[in-house]
Amino acid sequence: MPLKLDDIDLAILESLVKDGRKSFRQISRETKVSTPTVKLHYERLVNAGLIKGVSVELDLGKLETKTSANLDQIKHKSLNGNKIKIGKDMLVKITCDYCNGPTHNKPTILKVGSQERFFCCTSCRTLYKEKYRNKIESITKSNQE
Repeated sequence: MPLKLDDIDLAILESLVKDGRKSFRQISRETKVSTPTVKLHYERLVNAGLIKGVSVELDLGKLETKTSANLDQIKHKSLNGNKIKIGKDMLVKITCDYCNGPTHNKPTILKVGSQERFFCCTSCRTLYKEKYRNKIESITKSNQE
């Protein structure tokens, strides 16, 4: 007998399609269903074979190497559908979460809940904290509970 999807299943699937890295607790908050219920429905969908796994989607535009010729080669290979090799010599380009400018050398980091925000300088980090003060306090308070 086929498995009929209900509203909870659909809400869970929609949430996972947006971001497959979410915890059951995060999905629970979004769907307004208890965490154990989310876990039960998720496991049922996995066991039924609908959810086969969670995959990673890479933004190759964020990768750079020490030589630009090597980066062009990687972009060319990925456009042809070939597999690419990500090596230790590659860097991830990070933009400032406040001014959207490039971060040079080592970015300034602000950890809020389970998220990290990256900034080009301490001034941008301070301005970000001021702009989102209430939201940061709310997340910090809910994580302490």
